[in-house]
Amino acid sequence: MQGYNLIAVFNETEDSWLMCRRRKDPYMGLSNLVGGKIEENEDGLEAAYRELEEETAITREDILLTHLMDFTYPLDDCYVEVYAGKLHNAVAVNGNENELYWSSLEYNFFDSALYAGEGNIGHILEHIILAKERVLL
Repeated sequence: MQGYNLIAVFNETEDSWLMCRRRKDPYMGLSNLVGGKIEENEDGLEAAYRELEEETAITREDILLTHLMDFTYPLDDCYVEVYAGKLHNAVAVNGNENELYWSSLEYNFFDSALYAGEGNIGHILEHIILAKERVLL
């Protein structure tokens, strides 16, 4: 079963989170959280830090990630691990894979015409809000 990760990165004041506009399918043109593939025999948390640095230049020194939830898709033979964290300080993000931008938290992230994942982005944000004191350290 192939593993993937999604990483919800909040700025240091917790009033916006990092999103990317996908340049390729699936979900080309839609906004998503950053993330990628978990390599064979790779620890999920290590994969999240690796993908985060590869896609955004944010390092493990910049953020503490917490494993928030998993989604399993048996029919597609894959799973997604979701991590979240808050930057310790302002960081200049930089990446080539997708267009990166900071988004206000005031949008309807359940809108499948704008956001990837058939509502999962909204679902993830709602769970982060519920567990904020345990997640955004």
